[in-house]
Amino acid sequence: MAARDDCAMHMTDSRLPNLLALPLTVLALATSCSSSGEENSPPPTAMGTKTQEITYESNGLTLNGYLAMPADASGKVPAVIVVHEWWGHNDYVRGRAEQLAELGYAAFALDMYGDGKLASHPEDAQAFMQEAMSDADVTAARFEAAMEVLRAQDGVDPERTAAIGYCMGGAVVLGMARRGADLDAVVSFHGSLGTAEAAAEGAVKSKVLVCTGADDPFVPKDDVDAFRAEMNTAKANYEVVEYPGVVHAFTNPGATAKGESFGLPLKYDAEADADSWSRMQALFAETLRE
Repeated sequence: MAARDDCAMHMTDSRLPNLLALPLTVLALATSCSSSGEENSPPPTAMGTKTQEITYESNGLTLNGYLAMPADASGKVPAVIVVHEWWGHNDYVRGRAEQLAELGYAAFALDMYGDGKLASHPEDAQAFMQEAMSDADVTAARFEAAMEVLRAQDGVDPERTAAIGYCMGGAVVLGMARRGADLDAVVSFHGSLGTAEAAAEGAVKSKVLVCTGADDPFVPKDDVDAFRAEMNTAKANYEVVEYPGVVHAFTNPGATAKGESFGLPLKYDAEADADSWSRMQALFAETLRE
């Protein structure tokens, strides 16, 4: 089974299969609780936010993350790691971190590329993604470095942590779940589902939510079916939500314009965006605020 993602689809010519479906060694990751107490009272559902940029490192590479936290939280708040699309650590992923902070979470939009790399063209995005994900251990190390930074922040409860990812980021968080990372929940939004190493039985500690477009050519039905079979075999606690008529990058309002610019089937869908975000909130209410 080949892993597919819009990160891998960087040409308008659909006759280029090697670019439309990256080898599993590229997209497969070194595969990826909760406690309560008086100091961990649930935060309000909406509040002001405070933000800051944080520079950190992984294996000598300088990474630039973005932390968003509730401004007036009472007690320690749950933590959520946010993993960007193949375009890199941009305003979109920062905006998602701010939305999570408004809901009462400490959110850290990590940086998988480092050195300030941002892509405006799919060819650059492809190259950046391959560098970050060609070595499974490197991918996992960059995620874990961000998780360490987030859990160390004042006001953060390190025992309540989740991760969400978009497109490439969805592949990252699912890979960490497969690895058995200490995460209460992971959510993949239109992320690649393929893997070189299926999760072993009992390995997945996180509750898993996958939200995908039923008509997404980068995440075809065969991949969805294979993912379900993998999770069933692993005895994971998971849910897959497929949105009829929806294609790739449906959560990003800028996806439609980019799809038109590069001849790619990317399109924002407001209804699927809202529904998937609502499902994420319900999962976090169950796993992070018990």
